[in-house]
Amino acid sequence: MNLYLRYFDRETLVASVDEAIDFLCSIPEVGMNAELENDIREYVDSPVYFPKRYKVRPRVYFIIIKTEAANMNDFKNKKALRPGNTNGAPANGAQQSPAMKLGEQRPGWYEGELDFKRVVLIPSTGKHEYRDTQFVAQCKAMSAQDCYNRIVEHLKARVDSRSQFPSAKGKSFRYKYLGAWKEQ
Repeated sequence: MNLYLRYFDRETLVASVDEAIDFLCSIPEVGMNAELENDIREYVDSPVYFPKRYKVRPRVYFIIIKTEAANMNDFKNKKALRPGNTNGAPANGAQQSPAMKLGEQRPGWYEGELDFKRVVLIPSTGKHEYRDTQFVAQCKAMSAQDCYNRIVEHLKARVDSRSQFPSAKGKSFRYKYLGAWKEQ
């Protein structure tokens, strides 16, 4: 494992804690001391892969990032930020992100629920206003993203064109996979 360190425009990729401490000692503003050195060593020895920032003075920090990148170019191209694993799951044990699940191909029936801003006419004044509207539909789709696209396409053909539809990735779109459809 390597360490990436940055303080303003000064940055380095080092292979050991001692090299990282030498780099920080070369920057007088950091004020390297025994307490800071011990904290850096504890961070490097811990299983935590989140970047760590250290305060130099108010609103001024330096950061340390653990990486598996072999050189600065690999790090800059966002290669090997976390150690790889063999089972295909994320390295930190987290579930797949909701945005990634949207595009996952899983043909079947979906129930999609969409909260959107619908333009409606107020008869007494003759003016239009936006109203929060919830729409729920069950449809055949190839993925959750396809379900969202079908719902929005359906609504656009039936409501005022000035109505506003949220992103599928936001909290205003929810879906449930109901099961595979039966082939006839």
